[in-house]
Amino acid sequence: MSIMVNNKKIDYVEQESVQDLLKRIKYTFPLVIVKINGKHIPRDIFMTKIIPDNSDVQVIHMISGG
Repeated sequence: MSIMVNNKKIDYVEQESVQDLLKRIKYTFPLVIVKINGKHIPRDIFMTKIIPDNSDVQVIHMISGG
């Protein structure tokens, strides 16, 4: 069982939330967008949104500047 995170295969963890995944893979950037199977996941549900097995997860870093 596995998931893809930014095109890299990693182990699937049962009942893992988006927030838990971000901690596990050490994504500590304050501004990220997460998509699971192409669907945007709002930040306010990162704690409760469970990632299904075989998911394609995209973590996109937002960079501000001028």
